[in-house]
Amino acid sequence: MDTSIIKQPVITEKSMLLANTANIYTFEVTKEASKPQITEAIEILFNVKVLSVHTVRRPKVVKATGKRRLKTVGAITKKALVTLKKGQTIDLFDIGGEDKKV
Repeated sequence: MDTSIIKQPVITEKSMLLANTANIYTFEVTKEASKPQITEAIEILFNVKVLSVHTVRRPKVVKATGKRRLKTVGAITKKALVTLKKGQTIDLFDIGGEDKKV
C-alpha cells in the first residue's frame, strides 16, 4: 500500500478541538486519493482503526500580491477528516491533557 498519499497533518485550532472532543483528525492528502486508500494508509502509518473518512476539496485561491497587485493562483488541495475508533489516538497530534486557562 502506498502511504505517500498522506502529505501532512493539518494542525489548526479547529482541528485540535475536533481531535480533543470528537476523535477526528485532519490530514492533507493528494488530490487523487480515494477514501479506501486514505483509510488503509492511516491504519498502516499509525496502527489505529479508522471508522470513517470525510474528504473536502479546497478550491484554488487567487491572491493579489506585490506593488503591481499581480495575481497569483494557489493550487487545489484536498483534506481528509478521519474518525478513529473510541479510545484510540494519534500521537502526532500532541493533545495530552485538558486546556489550561491563563
